[in-house]
Amino acid sequence: MLEITVQVDGMMCGMCEAHVNDAVRRAFPVKKVRSSHTKGQTVLLTEEEIDPERLIAVINATGYEARAVTQREAARRRFF
Repeated sequence: MLEITVQVDGMMCGMCEAHVNDAVRRAFPVKKVRSSHTKGQTVLLTEEEIDPERLIAVINATGYEARAVTQREAARRRFF
């Protein structure tokens, strides 16, 4: 499993988080996704590699600004 974290600017509330989560779910085969407007990030859990540039483009298309993408092996108990 991979844990991918994207820094996202512009989310102001729970509806913003849901908007980003829905876009990510539609575009990629993710197991889980969560966004936090207070942390300014979206974290997803997936079994497949995801192209960081495409991920940024999908989030940017929602009207928010995705920036840095980091990836690491997921610690299953830590996620959610």
